[in-house]
Amino acid sequence: MKSSSEDLIADLSERTRDNLQKAEQLMMLPLEKLNHKENIGSWSALECLKHLNLYGDFYLPEIEKRINRSSHAAEDKFKSGRIGNYFAQMMLPGENMKKIKTFKNKNPAGSKLDKRTIEEFIVQQKKLLELLDSARNVSLNKTKTSISISSFLKLKLGDTFRVMIYHNERHVLQAQKSLKETSI
Repeated sequence: MKSSSEDLIADLSERTRDNLQKAEQLMMLPLEKLNHKENIGSWSALECLKHLNLYGDFYLPEIEKRINRSSHAAEDKFKSGRIGNYFAQMMLPGENMKKIKTFKNKNPAGSKLDKRTIEEFIVQQKKLLELLDSARNVSLNKTKTSISISSFLKLKLGDTFRVMIYHNERHVLQAQKSLKETSI
């Protein structure tokens, strides 16, 4: 994937604002509905957001640290790396998206959750918007970040943002779907 750096940041910021707005709407719903599961193997809306919060706990500090330490100036174009693009495309929600097994330490199934989960997600989305804005001043290509599944594998900052935000979008949609399946 190739695009202008500014177009990429604008697109990812818009997706993040959309996720933020949807989370704010969830705050209006009763806790019983937010914790409803269609079946034992599915996640409730709150479990979907908790899953995202667990990833945000890793990625937000990692991204911030790498932006703050970057000595690479911003450039006009972003070109996705092969591995980064693969992960981003895997996360991108759509009609043909495949189910992906969750790592045990990121699986919120069975957690006792309340609206603080949504509040945390909202805080994380606001932080993500700040980081996207800060990323305008560094190279999305040469600034590298670690990823949660491997300490030796690094992705371009632009790809890390894509993976994280597409993943957020995927599970916010899953949360909304879980609410449609409830009769509460």
